[in-house]
Amino acid sequence: MIETLTTFALRWVHSFQVEMIRYLFGAAGVALTYWLARRWTAPRRIQQRQATMADRRRELFLSVQTVAIFGLVGLIAFAAIRAGLIRIEKGPIDPTVFTAQLIVLIIMHDAYFYWMHRGLHLRALFRRAHAAHHVSRTPTSWASYAFAPIESVTESLYIPVLLIAMSAIMPVYSLAVFIFLGHQILRNAIGHSGHELAWSGFTRSRWTGWLTTTTHHDLHHSEGRYNFGLYFTWWDRMMGTEHPRYHEKFEAVAGRSKIASDPVLV
Repeated sequence: MIETLTTFALRWVHSFQVEMIRYLFGAAGVALTYWLARRWTAPRRIQQRQATMADRRRELFLSVQTVAIFGLVGLIAFAAIRAGLIRIEKGPIDPTVFTAQLIVLIIMHDAYFYWMHRGLHLRALFRRAHAAHHVSRTPTSWASYAFAPIESVTESLYIPVLLIAMSAIMPVYSLAVFIFLGHQILRNAIGHSGHELAWSGFTRSRWTGWLTTTTHHDLHHSEGRYNFGLYFTWWDRMMGTEHPRYHEKFEAVAGRSKIASDPVLV
């Protein structure tokens, strides 16, 4: 019994360390990159208001708390692996299967997040489960994991649940999960960065309009009632929850950055 508890405790410490490194890779990496490229990123700021140092400290504190909870929920995946419910593929990588698993992880996460997010905005849940994240009206990349404990649990349950479901069909490539988690935190940090990197016409293009932009999620933080999607705009458009002025708001920022970067127009 004591040996089992020790094993799980050590596993939690390891999970905490890995999740913290991943969070810092996204949050600090994006913040540092934008600061180093500030002459280019400054005109791309979405809101006039700037986050304060107190905002960043609060976002960091909540995110560290979330990382600790992610580590605890990660023990479910660890236990499921030991029980054979999650099967890890240890053989050579099949490129087709690997790519398919990665795509499934991303698309299913977007669907899961959209409906979970809609649920957290219900009056009965919002104050206890999601209001802490929305204190960041002008979010920064440090807000990537700035969740209340209830939201932290619901966010992190996706991985063990989906991996158990996928393992019922075939073993899962650990590299696919690793890349998915890296993609998740990077998109999350960029989405909360407060700076629009995409170019004019991006949101209306048939090639890129299905991807969310930083403006897409920034509008959710500033106004709250729209734009619940994570990676893709599909669910918001199908369910009528896309901000009615999303394209207009996006072009206002993208156009401003274009003018600032054109020496002829300045």
